[in-house]
Amino acid sequence: MSLPVLSRAADARPAAPVRILHVGVGNFFRAHQAWYTDQAPDAADWGIAAFTGRSAAIADALAPQDGLYTLLTRGADGDEATVIASLSAVHAAADHSAWLGYWRSPALALVTLTITEAGYLRAVDGAVDLADARIAADVAALTGGGAPTTAPGRLIAGLAARRDAGLGPVTLVPCDNLPSNGRALRDVVTSLAAAVDGTLVDWIGENVSFATTMVDRITPATTDEHRAAVGALLGRADASPVPTEPFSEWIIQGDFPAGRPAWEQAGARLVADVEPFEHRKLALLNGSHSLLAYAAPILGHETVADAIADPRCLAWVEEWWDAAVPHIALPAAELAAYRAALLERYRNPRIRHLLAQIAYDGSQKLPIRTLPTVLAEVAAGRVGPGSLRPVAAWLLHLRGAGAPVHDVAADSVTALAAGDLREAAVRVLGLLDEGLGGREDVVEALLAAAADLAR
Repeated sequence: MSLPVLSRAADARPAAPVRILHVGVGNFFRAHQAWYTDQAPDAADWGIAAFTGRSAAIADALAPQDGLYTLLTRGADGDEATVIASLSAVHAAADHSAWLGYWRSPALALVTLTITEAGYLRAVDGAVDLADARIAADVAALTGGGAPTTAPGRLIAGLAARRDAGLGPVTLVPCDNLPSNGRALRDVVTSLAAAVDGTLVDWIGENVSFATTMVDRITPATTDEHRAAVGALLGRADASPVPTEPFSEWIIQGDFPAGRPAWEQAGARLVADVEPFEHRKLALLNGSHSLLAYAAPILGHETVADAIADPRCLAWVEEWWDAAVPHIALPAAELAAYRAALLERYRNPRIRHLLAQIAYDGSQKLPIRTLPTVLAEVAAGRVGPGSLRPVAAWLLHLRGAGAPVHDVAADSVTALAAGDLREAAVRVLGLLDEGLGGREDVVEALLAAAADLAR
């Protein structure tokens, strides 16, 4: 006997008026920003129109469910199922007319993004990469009346439509693991605007705010087991539930001239400076995740929980944290508590967080998650395996050890890692920072860490 499908008539409140646009309808967004909006006391006033990043699959899955889905919170002692109603509309990325229509609405106040580090398409100077073929195609589309396909291009199209409609302020809220992600997004957007329509740059300066955020919630991929669990708990069929952990954190800095939901009453923190919290999370959580993603599969582990149960992997994580902590400007007691909380989260056996999934796009992630600690330790005169082990594990990963390589720069980075190991180490270190590859002590420490991993 089939279960009834989720519907607003039976399972949730009516769709709220759309005041938020979102790009990237992945599981993380649905466990994080959409959940905070749903849990805010004024949720009935703040609907989200969410657009997919590339594939239309999630839009197709949620359409028969009125945009509803179940958040399956997996604690160590059991599951909790919550129907999330904040998505008032879900569109495929290709629905460009709908995208522009929302930008032309006076009600629009916020645009949030979860597009991953790779989605910003930045050049080395932080501006948009105009040499990238996808950006070049968007410039042609934007200047010729076509529809752009990248996230930066879609934002420029929307901002131009809002300006041309004579409408006012909007806040862009990036929710990806980039340091100072608000500034990073501003640099990408304004540089692309300058390439497309110089007059748009001034309008953006007067009407667009760029919030900075730090986001955290472990959210694995959805499986049939999660669908079955939701069916058993709710008696409803959900084609796309979202499994997640009990822990969630959202730190927000910025101005919201057109308003925002009362996210702080759902647990978000509004602060004057995100940077210390961002540094803590990128170094301790994301840095250790990348270490495990590249090192633990070499030992045969598939998930974070499997890896952290291995004393060898646990020791590597603690060693990495010991290297990172001296460079984070937060009280020692808070950092110790955060480390303990991370271990509790990693050990949750009901969160099947795949290491191979975390390993994607290391070329984009290591410069942000790992390199700052490596450089800080080298500057402090401490050159050893503690800080360099994540880089050594990534080097071996690129050479075929552990999880398969899935990287936006796969061809170039695997070429750098090929051949003689010492020469490869020099090239990979040089890719991360040109000064590192020329230091014999750093190369030797990296090779020692690689030998330890390969034992």
